[in-house]
Amino acid sequence: MERRAIAVRGTVQGVGFRPFVYGLAARLDLGGFVQNQNGAVRIEVEGEIEPLDQFLDQLLSAPPPLARIDGMSWQPRTPLGDRRFRIESSDRGVIDAITVAADAATCEACLFELFDPSDRRYKYPFINCTNCGPHIGHAFGWA
Repeated sequence: MERRAIAVRGTVQGVGFRPFVYGLAARLDLGGFVQNQNGAVRIEVEGEIEPLDQFLDQLLSAPPPLARIDGMSWQPRTPLGDRRFRIESSDRGVIDAITVAADAATCEACLFELFDPSDRRYKYPFINCTNCGPHIGHAFGWA
């Protein structure tokens, strides 16, 4: 059993990075947490060495579409026996520079949701997505 403290810098806030990390850790049966912190994302993850190495590889090779990783570092920590992975609230400490993702075109899934009369977001002008970002009236040409 090993634990790693990971810091990821870049465009990693407001782009679905924490849910991505959660899903990755759950698929690999790892424990720990992920948290927004000071313009970066802090991750503490623990488990067997092979899944931890896979976690680091996939973190860098397949991030969410709007994420951009500018740097990542990690240090070993003493295992705490975490069996489940969780998303923790953002650290409200000192505010550092936060990189915001550029506007992107509305994705196919959002367009389908937006124009599906049976969907609760049918024609909702403020649709928001972790894959394509927030859109204020884009699909209607309002913005």
